[in-house]
Amino acid sequence: MLNIVLHEPEMPANTGNIGRTCVAAGARLHLIEPLGFQINEKQLKRAGLDYWDKLDVTVYDDYNDFLAKNPGAKIYMATTKAHKTYAEVKYEDDCYIMFGKESAGIPEEILVDNEDTCIRIPMIGDIRSLNLSNSVAIVLYEALRQHDFAQMNCEGHLHRLHWK
Repeated sequence: MLNIVLHEPEMPANTGNIGRTCVAAGARLHLIEPLGFQINEKQLKRAGLDYWDKLDVTVYDDYNDFLAKNPGAKIYMATTKAHKTYAEVKYEDDCYIMFGKESAGIPEEILVDNEDTCIRIPMIGDIRSLNLSNSVAIVLYEALRQHDFAQMNCEGHLHRLHWK
C-alpha cells in the first residue's frame, strides 16, 4: 500500500481533498504536526466529503516521531528543488511520498539529507508551485500507474445509458 505524508499541512480543504484521493487510491495518509487546523474541522470534512471515515490516517507529533514509527521507510520527497522528476523513479509498493506545507514546502534541513529521493513536478516559467492537493494526485497516480492500477476499478459505467 502506498503512503502519502503531509509535513505540517496548513489548509484543511487541501488535506480533506488529499484524504479523499487517498481513499480512492487505496493509500494511507500520514500527517506530521503541527497542523494548521483541527483534525475535526468542518472544512476538512467538507472537502473529504463522506470519505473521511474510510481513510487510514495517522498523526505524528513531529518529523522525528514519524521516522521513529516508520523505521526503514523508503521516502520520496516532493519538492521544487529536486534534480529528478516524479516520473524518473520506480515507486515501491509500500513507499512513502512526502509533501511539505503549502507556504514553504519540506524544510531544506530535511531535504539535504535525502537528495537521492527528492522528486519534482516539472513546470513552465516562473511558477513557484502547484496546489498541494493537485501535486499529491499527480505523483500518487503515477505510482499507481507504475503498478498497473492493481486492485483498482479501471472500467467506467454510464448511469442511465450503456456504451454502444
